[in-house]
Amino acid sequence: MITDPLSERIIGAAIKVHRALGPGLLESTYSRCFAFELAHDGLFVEVEKPVPIIYGNLKIENAYKIDILVERKVIIELKAVERIEPVHIAQLLTYLKLSALPIGLLLNFNVPVMKDGIRRITNLSLPHTLSPSL
Repeated sequence: MITDPLSERIIGAAIKVHRALGPGLLESTYSRCFAFELAHDGLFVEVEKPVPIIYGNLKIENAYKIDILVERKVIIELKAVERIEPVHIAQLLTYLKLSALPIGLLLNFNVPVMKDGIRRITNLSLPHTLSPSL
């Protein structure tokens, strides 16, 4: 897996939270603890970041919310589910495309070992010169 320093810091924070809490809690609990850990590590964190959708001349404010946006660069989609389903991956890919961001992490905290709950997703549809819209 190709990683970058920011993704490594994010994954490290996820592992730290998972080691402390373990599996079996609500997604909202992991979200608050994870955002706290990221901020404690000095990262800029936005929780439930609203993102509009533009469809033709229609702009839908708050059409969806990114679970956690880190440094305005990496979308974090948190789950606490039995297993990651294709729809979860599709959801993150859609968020990446709509926000024009290159990297997302799908983190499922409901696993015995956190490394088994991490999926790094890249937005391959982005041209290298495109700047994020957020």
